[in-house]
Amino acid sequence: MRPGREAVDRTVSSAPRAPRAPARLPAAVYVLGAAVFALGTSEFMLSGLLPEVSDDLGVSIPTAGLLISAFAIGMVVGAPVLAAATQRLPRRETLVWLLAVFAVGHVVGALAPYYWLLFICRVVSALACAGFWAVGAAVAISLVPVQARARAMAVMIGGLSIANIAGVPGGAVLGQSLGWRSAFWAVALLTAAGLVGVLLFVPRTPDTSAAERPPLRSELVIYRDPQVWLAIATTALFAAGTFCFFSYLAPLLTDVTGLGEGWVPVVLVLYGVGAFTGTVLGGRLADAHMFGTLYTGLGAAAAVLALAAVTAESAVAVVTLSGLLGLASFLCAPGLNARIFNVANADAPTLAGATVTSAFNTGNTLGPWAGGLVISAGLGYAATAWLGAVLVLGALGGAWLQSRGASRAGQVVAASGRREPAAEVVTR
Repeated sequence: MRPGREAVDRTVSSAPRAPRAPARLPAAVYVLGAAVFALGTSEFMLSGLLPEVSDDLGVSIPTAGLLISAFAIGMVVGAPVLAAATQRLPRRETLVWLLAVFAVGHVVGALAPYYWLLFICRVVSALACAGFWAVGAAVAISLVPVQARARAMAVMIGGLSIANIAGVPGGAVLGQSLGWRSAFWAVALLTAAGLVGVLLFVPRTPDTSAAERPPLRSELVIYRDPQVWLAIATTALFAAGTFCFFSYLAPLLTDVTGLGEGWVPVVLVLYGVGAFTGTVLGGRLADAHMFGTLYTGLGAAAAVLALAAVTAESAVAVVTLSGLLGLASFLCAPGLNARIFNVANADAPTLAGATVTSAFNTGNTLGPWAGGLVISAGLGYAATAWLGAVLVLGALGGAWLQSRGASRAGQVVAASGRREPAAEVVTR
């Protein structure tokens, strides 16, 4: 790793620092988080609508589950492609056009008569979503100091958390009462509102000039850094483990736990409340204790998934554990986002946001696919929780390896006699 980068990863500062009040986040960051609410509602809402989609389009539950993977595939591919394609475009206008494409994709999806047309709409919408995440994350990071990065990302992720509290259960209620297509119409309207908000409140950021950004070719150097790949792998394993179980939560509740269909939105709300709480805590803790927060969240998520597998037939246990899974999972999310920015953003302001998005959605792609495999193999819905726990344990190991690498980098900086900026210190 290069000396300038090593300073960012140092885990213990040798010089005492006076307590510093948390930097206030600009309003634009909160507007971006609000726009993410519509995107997050679409990304997760099919977890509560798989039975309705399956029945209407005449496909199996695992096949319907691939619509979740389709969205994630679009996110994986779309993040780097659109980050590169829009590098020289004004960021605010780029965000507006991406939201417009996302809204149109949901209108077409709501009218789709066939499974494969809906599949294509999910991929196209995901491409727009990925671009918004990559560009929006870069804008949010550019508007805050280094020591507030995790909090800024927590606000954007908070849009996903609130989507889990209100949007996803709301989509499930709409889908059960008015048909799954009504949820797609609702997302299109929410996206239009987010588009207006971005136009009105997101400013032209100081770093939108293409001349001030390094050439895209030079940004590719970050992929020579093992710490970047460790951060990507950790994030992907975490997301895969969580979505391996969460994608099939609705059929598990009705077919294994024995709850009525009306309980699905209730459980999704509990998951969302846990996710929102975890996001708030994780955003504040990760800026000061990066790896300690990751260890706690990843370890707790693995334990919750294992308990869910053991107690899958107990309604009280599964309902309770669903809320705890949201808390544990989203406790990790701000730190996982900020970690990739910490090791990549200095050299790759364009690709850092795309890398974050692709890492999460690589896991979001693999998770539902892997869960579908164990279901199709006859192992049952509860087996998705076992597999999810194993994958999250792999992410915990990845966090430990990152911590070791960051500690060694800090020792090198200390031995060289250099002193890094206090604002860039990330502690365990």
